[in-house]
Amino acid sequence: MFGKGFAALVRGMRPRHWLKNGFVLAPAVFAGHALDAPAMGRAVAVAAAFCLASSAGYLVNDVLDRETDRADPVKRFRPVASGVMSVAAAFVWAAALFAAAAALSLEGGAAAALVLGGYVVVTLLYSLLLKSLAVVDAMAVATGFLLRLVAGAVAIPVTISHWLIVCGFLLALLLAFGPRYPLSYLHDVVTMLAGVTLVTYTLYTVAPDTTRKLGGSNALLLTVPLVLFGIMRYLLLLHREGAQDPTATLFRDRALLVTVVVWIVAAGTIVLVAGGAR
Repeated sequence: MFGKGFAALVRGMRPRHWLKNGFVLAPAVFAGHALDAPAMGRAVAVAAAFCLASSAGYLVNDVLDRETDRADPVKRFRPVASGVMSVAAAFVWAAALFAAAAALSLEGGAAAALVLGGYVVVTLLYSLLLKSLAVVDAMAVATGFLLRLVAGAVAIPVTISHWLIVCGFLLALLLAFGPRYPLSYLHDVVTMLAGVTLVTYTLYTVAPDTTRKLGGSNALLLTVPLVLFGIMRYLLLLHREGAQDPTATLFRDRALLVTVVVWIVAAGTIVLVAGGAR
């Protein structure tokens, strides 16, 4: 019985989606703190806190959506919708996860904990109201990613580039629209967002504050083709397969996954090498 209950909890927490909390680590990596153990330790702790908080949000959302989930061919297997986990148990676990997330976020300081609190509020508002409002739903999801970036920055602490903030928000918005709307509407929206995201990332790589951190080098510009390919590949998959969860798409499509990994390695190496040469 305990084994089944624990398995249900893990499924309800959706650990596969913890990948999204990598946004918390981005400020540390792009600020050249990837090898700074104390700074990365704080950033990782805050990222873990967001993992717990997001999992708690999934449980709350599953409780609220249990009736509609039961009519869905895929979502009906979620723990609450399938009856494997009771509503009461889901709320208890969600409360425990929220509390654990709050405690863990303090490793990054009071400011990081405050940002996490803002994320929790946005998550709950999304589950209760915002997910039913067209366009606003995607904006709320993208705001959650923006808060991850801010939390990662204040945990170090480091001043985060305004270009990185805008680029992160636009990328999150691009990914948020994908699984929520029909292709007839998505065509114009994602095309616009894809173009603006690429331009914003390019401007970030050559921005004065970015090159200054890299000892005057604009080598980060070399990663733009990877970002271009990644965006174009995602748009191709979206057009070919329709609305898909971005995380599932990433793990399923080898070309996209390899591109993301290569970009992380390339960008991280450039920041460490060029930043260390200052």
